[in-house]
Amino acid sequence: MNQDAIAAVFHLYDPPLWLVTAAHHGRRGGLIATSAVRASIVAEQPRMLIAIARHHHTWGVIAGSGRFALHLLPISGLDAVWRFGLQSGHQQDKFADVPAGTTPDGNPLYADCVAWLDCRVEETLDIGDRSVYIAAVTAGALPGNGPVLSVATLLRDAPGERRAELDRRYAADQASDREAIQAWRRVRGLA
Repeated sequence: MNQDAIAAVFHLYDPPLWLVTAAHHGRRGGLIATSAVRASIVAEQPRMLIAIARHHHTWGVIAGSGRFALHLLPISGLDAVWRFGLQSGHQQDKFADVPAGTTPDGNPLYADCVAWLDCRVEETLDIGDRSVYIAAVTAGALPGNGPVLSVATLLRDAPGERRAELDRRYAADQASDREAIQAWRRVRGLA
């Protein structure tokens, strides 16, 4: 396998960063995800597909509630990445000091976004390190405007110490994900 070529392919596109939020029985969760894409071209039946790592606090909230909200962040939204991407909801409430709001479906609403979508899970697929969700979009709004924050913009604009923390967490996630994928493949006779 030519890992350099594969990495180059993945760097040809620049996915937006999504803030994923969810609530269930008084618990709130939020994380930053790059694996959220439109899963339907049918205007009257919009759907999204997301993949959430199973070790995240937010994964458990989504698994319990069967719903989540997706928020596109403005290009200036690095503070949301530090809050929701570099902290663990297992240890603290990431929504502390964030103005309270909810979407029509009861998910935490992050007001400083370009756009948001409310989603209800229709199907879940366990792929070892993540759960893949197909979700119906039930509501949405465009409270902001302008370009959205993407992976390349984050990596370009992150201050040195924040970039080092992102890189450290990414490497740790890769290690745990690698083990989960290998275990999943072994159980299925794919390893």
